[in-house]
Amino acid sequence: MTNNEKQTINRSVIVGDTSEIYHHRTLNILRNEGLNPFVTYEIESINSGVVCGINQIIDLLDNVLPEADRELWALQEGSEVSDNEVVLRIKARFASFGLYETSLLGTLTSCSSWATAAHDCVIAASGIPVVSFASRSVHPSVAGQVDYSAYVGGCSAVSSLIGGKLTQTTPSGTMPHSLVLIMGETVRAALAFDRHMEKNVPRVVLIDTFKDEAEEAIQVGKAMKETLRGIRIETPIERGGITPNLVDEINKKLEAEQITGCDIYVSGDMNPDDIKKFVDNESAVAGFAIDNYIARGSKINFRADIKEIEGKPIARRGRIPGSKISSRLDRIF
Repeated sequence: MTNNEKQTINRSVIVGDTSEIYHHRTLNILRNEGLNPFVTYEIESINSGVVCGINQIIDLLDNVLPEADRELWALQEGSEVSDNEVVLRIKARFASFGLYETSLLGTLTSCSSWATAAHDCVIAASGIPVVSFASRSVHPSVAGQVDYSAYVGGCSAVSSLIGGKLTQTTPSGTMPHSLVLIMGETVRAALAFDRHMEKNVPRVVLIDTFKDEAEEAIQVGKAMKETLRGIRIETPIERGGITPNLVDEINKKLEAEQITGCDIYVSGDMNPDDIKKFVDNESAVAGFAIDNYIARGSKINFRADIKEIEGKPIARRGRIPGSKISSRLDRIF
């Protein structure tokens, strides 16, 4: 991905507050022993998936590695990776980056897990747009990161303002149930939305708050006429959840009332298997908005190892000494 804003590196990362204590102790011991070897250090994926967080790591290492006597090789952000594939290689004096292993692995694991989960949803959707609503399911300090990662994974849009800033896209969203509940009626909320929102904001109305979904959809369609762009359904599990049959019923009843040009969007706690049911049924879904599945992430882990010291191959037991051949790595600097 290239259309993302350069992210500010948190000072707590630079000074090592986010690093595990044994990395601090290691550097202290080596400094007192007068040891600072030139090493080759590789991070590889344990599982397959979509790699994300590369750009943040490049920015970090560009700040902490010396201007000379350094090399950084990496895969492109958003690349699909296979099991045991090298995603990043550093060649530099160990003391210049050894403190940051926690941050390197944590960034890759979190961002790649979110990106991979988003990618799973996008593949299941078979061309139907998927929007990330994952920011509502994570700590606010990482809301931008989860949305950025979901976008790298293939989501067409994200819902948070900070996610929109990081991806340089317009945040996507309709209206919450709280607006409808406070307004007291779905049609009233829809008309207020139409009156007060900028003209470039799509008129997509949430229609499952008070009444039968099809009934509310028809009422909104008749009230808003040609200004209605679409409806969003988020039927709770207590009411049976969102199903392909429900979407088909709403679509047919809208057509019977000659309400045309109204897209149907579904949202909620869905996974790729749920999405695939709508696709296989050929339901009239114009888009999916996914939260928890993306926020939970898909399993993809990484490991980091020194593979050479002063040009000599070395490795811990169980690993193969020396740099691993990888033709997909690009020289960054």
